[in-house]
Amino acid sequence: MNLQRGSRNRRLMPLHFKNTDGDIGHAPPLGFLTENEVEAVTNKENTLRVSLYKALFFFHLTDAIKSGRLIFDSTYRYKGIFDYLIDDDIWSEQRDHLLVTAGLEDFNNVTLVLDKLKKQLNEKYHSTNQRALQGENRFLSFDKTTEKAKVITPKIDNDDFAFIGDTLMQAGYVPIQTILSDINSVCHFNSCFTHFMNKHNKMKPSLEMLMAGIMGIGCNIGVTRIVNISVGLNENTLDNTVNWFFSLHNIQSASDRIIEYIDKLSLANAYKFDPEATHTASDGQKYYVAVDSLNAAYSFKYFGKDKGSTVYTFLDEKQSLFYSTVISASEREAAYVIDGLMHNDVVKSQIHSSDSHGYTESIFATTHFIGTAFAPRIKNVGNQTLYGFESPKSYKEKGYKILPSRRINTKLIKENWEDILRFMVTIKLKKSSASQLFSRLSSYAKDIPLYQALKEFGRIMKSHFILTYFDDIELRQRIEKQLNRVELSNKFAKAIFFANNQELPEGLKTEQDIIAGCKMLIQNAIVLWNYLYLSEFLANMDNDKDRDQAIQSILNGSVRLC
Repeated sequence: MNLQRGSRNRRLMPLHFKNTDGDIGHAPPLGFLTENEVEAVTNKENTLRVSLYKALFFFHLTDAIKSGRLIFDSTYRYKGIFDYLIDDDIWSEQRDHLLVTAGLEDFNNVTLVLDKLKKQLNEKYHSTNQRALQGENRFLSFDKTTEKAKVITPKIDNDDFAFIGDTLMQAGYVPIQTILSDINSVCHFNSCFTHFMNKHNKMKPSLEMLMAGIMGIGCNIGVTRIVNISVGLNENTLDNTVNWFFSLHNIQSASDRIIEYIDKLSLANAYKFDPEATHTASDGQKYYVAVDSLNAAYSFKYFGKDKGSTVYTFLDEKQSLFYSTVISASEREAAYVIDGLMHNDVVKSQIHSSDSHGYTESIFATTHFIGTAFAPRIKNVGNQTLYGFESPKSYKEKGYKILPSRRINTKLIKENWEDILRFMVTIKLKKSSASQLFSRLSSYAKDIPLYQALKEFGRIMKSHFILTYFDDIELRQRIEKQLNRVELSNKFAKAIFFANNQELPEGLKTEQDIIAGCKMLIQNAIVLWNYLYLSEFLANMDNDKDRDQAIQSILNGSVRLC
């Protein structure tokens, strides 16, 4: 490990304890301490107060790690942020080629990028204010005291969940095993379960063992228990199937296979608001963790005195779950938004929504680079700070009522543009995950220039979005509807993950992700089964008028019923 910055004594601090095998000795380094701290750890006889020295040492060590001054060469988690990015030399030699490969060539010239965004933002300030001043936006008002903007979003009163439920109940209660078997017969997701070892890649698990493993893990029943309550299952064989075939990659690939089939269905595509744009959403759901886990945290609000984790899930308009990951309950969900959006090629999101937990200004910046419009539901959106390319006074002189609070710092963005591009190319080419990069950036005690510039750039998109949000009632309703879908999906997930008090039985993140993946696979299988049943029901209707009414009732409801 080494210190990137600081005095020579600061650099010698970790070396001293490495060379002495952790023994403080009689003359340890004092250069990392302040003058007052040096006086405190040395008494009148000029001898060292060892206990206080140790406490201050660990305090400064923690601060150095968080601020990025202390770098561990042999770890992945605590490297410096630029150690995660594409190498300096490679970036210098192949910059233009890397931008093209990552699809970011349009961001090559920062001046052109900012000029374009300036024009768009100024036009949005003008159009939003004009509609407000002329009384065309009847759902927008202003607080008489603070003059902050307030918006009302009328509820869409066309939800109809009873029709789908009544229609599906005509099939009676269908076991999950039957649903998995039926769905496998149409999309053959079992072929995605390949052996861990390449030399055994021709080995295939039996369909019975595969279904038992998916249900045992995804429904939280457990492998042992599902053997005990089933006929004809061998516990050793099922254990081997789970150990050798249930990798996270295999489970996600199987789920993607189901989503690909859903994408081909006309009924599923009828749920899309815009045939040319996919609107996705993400939300977290808290789960208790039954064992000790580094991927769990205390949260009195959700778990009382116990620990838990968050299952963060992504959903599209067709109600397909296309990504799921398990994070500590103490982590901010926003760091994982980009991971989900870039997870695969099956679902390409043009608009993505989250609640306030998934929103940061840096996420606004990053989604702009990857070609996704970020449209979160921000709590108390009227209190959010708006920004502009000109001074607030210049906007006020135009008679605007919705004003920016300060000017965008274009100098900061331009000075760090190369680092921003390098950061984004790293994410786009998947050299490092976005969650890893954002977690490292947010761990610094003080924001480094790259992070400051990234957030400053994101404030442009954030301001543009909030102005659009104020002005577009249809957008607000779409955001609400999509977030309601993902919240309904969370309730659906609880119904699937029913056993053992709905507690995660594993402590390792890898194992938790596999559990979440199996649960997601079952959910997607049920959704596809429901689509196929409803499609057959519509096809068998003779009266066109009745069929049209049935289709409308289906579109006003949800196929996430089990």
